Amino acid sequence: MPVTGWIILLLALALILGSLFLLRDSANSMHISEEKMKKIQERKAEVEAEESAEDRENWP
Repeated sequence: MPVTGWIILLLALALILGSLFLLRDSANSMHISEEKMKKIQERKAEVEAEESAEDRENWP
């Protein structure tokens, strides 16, 4: 493989790894407010209740 191919390959690898590290770092810095977290948990509980009710209806 010519030198330019290796350079492009290394550049692409560096861009991918840099993006992954940036994504990892930004994921740790995102904070959800307590109000939003409470709404999320309430909605999750509602969905789980609906799913369990559907499961009981479809149970033979």
